[in-house]
Amino acid sequence: MALAWNRYGKSRVRLVKVRRARDPHELVDLTIDVQLEGAFDRVYVDGDNGPCVATDTMKNTVYALARQDPIDHVEAFAGRLAAHFLGKPAVTRVRISATEHRWDRVEVGGRPHPHAFSQPGGEQWTARVTRDAQGEAIVSGLTNLVVLKTTDSAFSGFPRDPYTTLPETEDRILATSITATWTYRPGATDFAARDRIRRALVETFAAHVSRSVQQTLYAMGEAALAACADVTDITLTLPNRHHLLVDLQPFGLDNPNEIFVATDQPFGLIEATVRRDDV
Repeated sequence: MALAWNRYGKSRVRLVKVRRARDPHELVDLTIDVQLEGAFDRVYVDGDNGPCVATDTMKNTVYALARQDPIDHVEAFAGRLAAHFLGKPAVTRVRISATEHRWDRVEVGGRPHPHAFSQPGGEQWTARVTRDAQGEAIVSGLTNLVVLKTTDSAFSGFPRDPYTTLPETEDRILATSITATWTYRPGATDFAARDRIRRALVETFAAHVSRSVQQTLYAMGEAALAACADVTDITLTLPNRHHLLVDLQPFGLDNPNEIFVATDQPFGLIEATVRRDDV
């Protein structure tokens, strides 16, 4: 028998950095995974730890390099971590995954406070850097970006069969929790594009007159690619957070598209990748 494949690392390394030298203070809150592949067979098979980078060392390396790095962009910091670990003798492939937890400034008297923050809903930024002898691949994204609009959304003209009960509608609530991942071209450095991509996604969701979630997804993907020339493709996952019109007739009341019940399960799940023609 032989060891067919292996990977190991340190997961969920929590890192918070305060940029105190800047006024106002800036806060970076990350959860980082470090994963290594390479010539570690004898660690598994023979119990020989000679080539094994301790996972505790991985954790300490994250903190030490964070002290030396401004972490202006999590992608660049992840790339530095990947380069560091790829320099170890037995390592042939490194994957660094990072989730950035968002903080907004607290407003006091209508102005942003210089060093007080509040954490909004569950929205997070994500980044993954993979490096080996062939080069580096960078995938960024966001998750749990919850959006809703109360009109400009329809769903009609779909096929009907004996099991179809869904009524057609030309005016409904459209709500979703956006998960997006986008791939940068090799050598890209414009990681500030993530703010432009997020804005393109949200603004398109709001302005697009939707015939379906699928159509809106494609429009959002097109807008995201237009926002950054260094992005080659974007994958969007849009679960449909259904809001169903409540029947108030048993109570002698009408319901002119005003009263809804929000349902968690089951839900429609729409996913697609939009890619540039020149890739």
